[in-house]
Amino acid sequence: MRAAVFRQGDFVVDTIPDPVLAEGQVLVRTRACGICGSDLHAAKYADSFADLSQRSGNRFGMARDRDIVFGHEFVGEVVANGPGTEGRFAPGTLVTSMPLTIAGQVVQGVGYNPDVPGAFAEYLPLAERMLLPLPAGMNPDHAALVEPLAVGVHAVAFGRITPDDVALVIGCGPIGLAVIAALKLQGIGPIIASDFSPARRALAARMGADIVVDPAAASPYAALDAAATPAGFDASRYAQLLGLSPARRPAAIFECVGMPGVMAQIFDAAPAGARIVIVGVCMEPDRFEPFFGILKQLSVQFVLGYTAAEFASTLGHIAEGRIDVAPLITGRVGLDGVRQAFLDLASPEVHAKVLVEPWR
Repeated sequence: MRAAVFRQGDFVVDTIPDPVLAEGQVLVRTRACGICGSDLHAAKYADSFADLSQRSGNRFGMARDRDIVFGHEFVGEVVANGPGTEGRFAPGTLVTSMPLTIAGQVVQGVGYNPDVPGAFAEYLPLAERMLLPLPAGMNPDHAALVEPLAVGVHAVAFGRITPDDVALVIGCGPIGLAVIAALKLQGIGPIIASDFSPARRALAARMGADIVVDPAAASPYAALDAAATPAGFDASRYAQLLGLSPARRPAAIFECVGMPGVMAQIFDAAPAGARIVIVGVCMEPDRFEPFFGILKQLSVQFVLGYTAAEFASTLGHIAEGRIDVAPLITGRVGLDGVRQAFLDLASPEVHAKVLVEPWR
């Protein structure tokens, strides 16, 4: 089968062996696969990504010296049922799955694994027990966005967000937009979103942000302060400690950038008692000043991925129109266009989400 192969720091289109189905696997033809921000990081900083993967328990399985077929945000069509399957999905059934497969009793990641091709290939060997059929009438391409949107759903759930909270999203790339959509789904408001990119700010508004801030022109933390602070508020520590002032609404700040220095900026500017949810994947050493966290009693929560239940519920939210993902799809390429798409995605003004369609 044909695939866009990441080889020695670059993408090449090559022919690789078709998947050999293990016990319990189904052969799925890739219909579309999104290019993730993590893919951009893994391609640009391949050595660092592989090193961090190994040091953190080899969860992603990235290897420096082996070919990788990326692709973990996918939708596909069942082609054939393999050995030991129950035949629950007839050929032609449209499906999606969390980016993992199960070979017998062995769980394997899909997308950064040199032993299992991701969805920048024509076929995938997926576990029957993990497949989710698309609801009737759902736009199939929208199912390719279940995976990144589920990240936002998980971040909001793990951050223990309540209707009393005022939320600030720092960074409006695909993951920040997913967080905004998940906050909107939970009825949180106002939602404040901040990004330097005009295109991303426009998408943030379309996905449900109530207040959109260009941090080059205004402080998003001032907007947060204005939304959370009641009349007569006294910010002095003892006024708050003794209950002599009305309280601010709780602040929840989502870091969706994943670059060094952002967390320190948030510690510096966050209001007292804020909850900070780190969603952006920073792969470089970073630093912050603990004094700010101590003085303000900040809570910091790191999040990754989603649960199986959150993945399935996100599929339902998209299918039923509770989350509109159509504005996020800004481009489509075949395998020959993957290399250029990675270059184009370096500019936030060009694309939000590009779908790879291996059969184009």
